Amino acid sequence: MKKKKIYGETLKEQLKASTRDRIHHFIMARDSIRGVALHATRMVNEMRWNHELGVLETLVLGHAYMAAALMSAQLKGNDRIRIEVECSGPIKGLSAEANAFGEVRGYLDRVPIPIAKPLESFDLSPFFGAGFISVTKYLQDAKHPFTGKVMMEYGSLAKDLALYYLKSEQVPTSISLGILFDKEGQVQGAGGLLLQALPGADDDVLSHLEALVRGLPSMGQSVKREDFPGAWLDATFQGLEPRLLDQRGVEFMCHCGEQQIRAMLSMLELNELADMAANGPFPVEIRCHKCNTCYAFDQAAVQAIYAQRAG
Repeated sequence: MKKKKIYGETLKEQLKASTRDRIHHFIMARDSIRGVALHATRMVNEMRWNHELGVLETLVLGHAYMAAALMSAQLKGNDRIRIEVECSGPIKGLSAEANAFGEVRGYLDRVPIPIAKPLESFDLSPFFGAGFISVTKYLQDAKHPFTGKVMMEYGSLAKDLALYYLKSEQVPTSISLGILFDKEGQVQGAGGLLLQALPGADDDVLSHLEALVRGLPSMGQSVKREDFPGAWLDATFQGLEPRLLDQRGVEFMCHCGEQQIRAMLSMLELNELADMAANGPFPVEIRCHKCNTCYAFDQAAVQAIYAQRAG
């Protein structure tokens, strides 16, 4: 993977951004509610630059990246999780995946997303239309992946993924996703929040949290605070005694590389590879759709691949 731009203008700013982009685990309400708070401003910006996205596309795919990051919080080892959307609206579909190390990648099925008129709000339901969300977990100790699928009822990743948890895993869940843009359309903040009821959670506490979360400002605004997440959690969930447990980094990252792409080229039919080595067009460019990195091979490189394959 090649990042087109690193978030931060100086090394100091880049290191600070790396330190702040994190998944924070916490627990509250007498250990009956588990939560995950996400700061993802750097990740969403770097995703945007690599995929060359406009405001609408950044909003849609950024939400998917942050949702995958939040849902990866309980993964371990080589576990990973993938969110996929198939829909009838202009978005058409998307895929985002995250692993236990907080590495996130993914793509939109259609870029740019066609729009009939300028955006009047950040309500994405018209752009999703009717559709389905699939969540697939690849757990290292399981023989096969597990996939749960729900119909989209809200046209909102946050609400429909909460619905997935309730229907597929019977876990009451609340998810908030937010991206803050400035007047020029630049991302100033990106963050998320996931709350889940643990066995024995009080119904009154759940009702209180549901009302509280509905009234929260955008998570994109909240993560800009210097006191996020510690003091922000205390102020937001006052009386519920939130307690931070641990944290880990989160990053836009894909492990594609030139050697992998070279290996893919070498698997082409021999006659197809011979024609490519002779006629090009050069350079031969192959793009990883999960991170939009382009790998270019000149004629000499393609001829070398053919010669190695032909023996």
